[in-house]
Amino acid sequence: MSAPEFVDTKIPRDRYGRPMVLPPGRGTKRVAYRRVTTFVGCLEDTYNLMAWKNRQVAYGMGQRKDLVLAAAAADPGDKRKLDEIAQKATEHAMASAAATTGTALHALTERIDRGQRLGFVPAEYQADIEAYRRATEGIEWAGIESFRVHDGFQVAGTADRIGRVGDGPWRIYDIKTGSIDYPHKIAMQLAMYARSVPYDIAADKRGTDTVDPRYGVIIHLPAGQGRCELHRVDIVAGWGACLLAKQVWDWRSTKGLVEPLRDPGAPATWESLVRDARHLDDLRLIWSRSRELGELTPELRALCTQRSQELAAENEITTTPRRSKTK
Repeated sequence: MSAPEFVDTKIPRDRYGRPMVLPPGRGTKRVAYRRVTTFVGCLEDTYNLMAWKNRQVAYGMGQRKDLVLAAAAADPGDKRKLDEIAQKATEHAMASAAATTGTALHALTERIDRGQRLGFVPAEYQADIEAYRRATEGIEWAGIESFRVHDGFQVAGTADRIGRVGDGPWRIYDIKTGSIDYPHKIAMQLAMYARSVPYDIAADKRGTDTVDPRYGVIIHLPAGQGRCELHRVDIVAGWGACLLAKQVWDWRSTKGLVEPLRDPGAPATWESLVRDARHLDDLRLIWSRSRELGELTPELRALCTQRSQELAAENEITTTPRRSKTK
């Protein structure tokens, strides 16, 4: 790895947004690989995220009486309509503004690292851009938005940056414009990228590189704060969590855990056991056991005697030879 990769190839995806990759040794049929963010997300504690989203919906609905009316008029079973109303309420609460700003800043940093012209930058974000320049000016980039795959896990994704300082090792860098208070998922993401290989989607070829598996770097660029800081991330621990995530996904794909319960039929009774008895020893056992339990009723005694006589008769018929007629 010595030259920056400035290739912008569109990744083919299925209807769920999963990248379609040609697995090694599998002919010409592409397979949907799980996205890195999806893969690591199975271990994420979503309680705080869901609580935040609920607050945004509640606030947005409180500000939009038309959405309250629309929700009241909607069919409770119309999930699509209710999802649309909730989304509008969330957007009204400006919940999507941070994501939009973060995406824009991310795009501007990519232009900087590719040596492209920035164009107009709103005044309130110019300090962010300058802070990013200062924080990263000593880094040599060899991968910018580079697509990488891990064929063993069938996971793929795009790493923000692969860079190094001086003659040091190449490392995975990730740009975050929001909070990094919960770094566990980030550590897993960077660990996954570090153990993946570059993939040329146009040629369906895998490359080779050497990325430091010990730690990666977060480039923290909080939007509108005019500062940019680098943070070291332990991706050895992150990889341990990735191995756990693989077990979770394997478990989720386990088949045959539930089968239709076959009708076991009516429960056995003393009477049915007597009628089904085929040997005198069976009858003796039924007699003895029912008496021990105090359930040997006169009716059951009579049935046992009757069945005993039937078995004796059947035994006599099968064991007594027929006499031949003589002239």
